[in-house]
Parts: sequence; C-alpha cells; structure tokens
Amino acid sequence: MIRKLIICLALLLPLPAHAEKLANKLFGAADAPSQQAPMPIGSYSRGCAAGLVAMPENGPNWQVMRLSRHRNFGHPVLVSYLQDLAGYANQAGWRGIYIGDMGQPRGGPMTSGHASHQIGLDVDIWTLKPKSLGLTVKQRESISSISVRTNDQLRVNDNWDRSYATFLKLAASDPRVDRIFVAAAVKLELCKTATRADKKWLQHIRPEAGHEDHFHIRLKCPKGARLCDTQKPTVSELSNGGDGCDETLDWWVSDAYLHPKTVKPTKPVKPQPHKKRPREFTMADLPSQCVDVLSSP
Repeated sequence: MIRKLIICLALLLPLPAHAEKLANKLFGAADAPSQQAPMPIGSYSRGCAAGLVAMPENGPNWQVMRLSRHRNFGHPVLVSYLQDLAGYANQAGWRGIYIGDMGQPRGGPMTSGHASHQIGLDVDIWTLKPKSLGLTVKQRESISSISVRTNDQLRVNDNWDRSYATFLKLAASDPRVDRIFVAAAVKLELCKTATRADKKWLQHIRPEAGHEDHFHIRLKCPKGARLCDTQKPTVSELSNGGDGCDETLDWWVSDAYLHPKTVKPTKPVKPQPHKKRPREFTMADLPSQCVDVLSSP
C-alpha cells in the first residue's frame, strides 16, 4: 500500500529537473500488477503492460529463479506458453526449465539489466538444465546458469549437447513465438546440424550478444493487443526469407565485429545528439497509457 501511495504521489507532483529520469524507478516500485484487462503497451524496449499475471514460482516441471528480483510477471499468453514449454521440455531430455527474468509487475523500464522485457512478452530461460526442481529460495539466489559458448565466441563449448538443439526447436516452433535470442555460436551450431528439410524454425533463432548463458524468448503481440507494437524488421526480413544461416550470421563471428579496429578520424566529428537509454526514460518517453497503468489499483 505504501509503495502504491509513493507511485501515485510521484505521478501527481511536478518533478524537479534532476528527478525526471524516473520511469524505471516508478515501475520498479510497483509491487503488484494493475487490475486491468491484459494489454502489452508500446514496444518491447519502450512500454509497459496492464493486467499482467505472476508466473507461479514452482511447477511440476519448472522453477522461477532469482525470486528477489520480483520479475516473474508476464502477459497471460506468456505464462501459458511457459507452462507448455516446461511440459514438453522432457522431449528434449530435460527434466524441466529454470525460468529467469520475465517482467516487472507492471512492465516498464527496469532499474538494472534489460533494455527490453517491458511489455510482458519476454522471458529468459537458463541454459543450466535442471538437476533438481526442488531448489529452495536461497538456492535459487546462489546458483547460476552456465555458458554454452567458448570464450572466443566462435563456437559452442563442452556444455553443449544435442538436447539444446531439440529444446530450441520445440521452443521456436510454437506459433506464439516471434524470435529467440541466442549467442551467435549457438545459431552457427544449429545451422550446421539441422537437416536441409527441417530449417524453417531456425528463422526465429536470432544471434545477439550477451546470450551465452540463457535463451531470450520473445512472443508476438497477442491477437487483439491493439496497443502492442509488432517488432520490425520481422524475422523473415532479417533472414531474407530464409533460415538466417547466411553471411549475415557470419558477421557475428567476424573480426570486424569481435575485434573492431579503432580508426582515428581525419577531421573533427560532429557530435551526435544523445539517444536516451531505457533507464533514462521519463514517463513522457513512454506511451501515454502507461500513466494509467501505474495509477490503476
């Protein structure tokens, strides 16, 4: 109740100039979802979410990790997807899944970590395959996931086995999925081992830095979510209509990307205007409906 009063007062009172970068503080202070119809609002990296629900901390084949972060909230479609994914993870030989960050109770920018995860449609799945689904809260704070990529970023490491490929195919083949972010080395390995007739699902697997120890699954805007911005470009456009196993993938493990050379400019460079990052967003930077999300009971 006190946290809600703080949020309401912060929204009503004029903010001093030095305190206008508070969108992440406001959303981070919300301890429960809004009592509104479920609706992702805005884009994955600039928005909020009404009517989110909590992913149960424990299930027959999943556990939510790092409960102290209070980021196990998502759109009902995401919660349903995760329960389904956990259920068929055993087809890959997994006992279940360890679920990392989803979103805050009302979405929005976070005070630390992710730039996205703002509209209730993103989730991180640990690459640590569960040996136990009976971890205590304390254990879930102390153990960490594992990397499946070598330090030079060029290939998968000895932690990788075929079960990961099977799991990713299961995860990506669900029609609710827009894309899954993985380390570039993971996508390269999948491109090598997938059969030519069985690559359509690979279009949804996208290389991205910082994903060596988890798979970041992003769902499509649910049907009827009129305030949700579909991500552009689409995975089809990014993959030129194919599976993404082409020169665009090779760039992620090239010297140009991994070891860029610093070139000293021959003439003065015109300063570029500062582009705000999510943790610098004010409420004015978010869709107007986000004020209602914060002030709603």
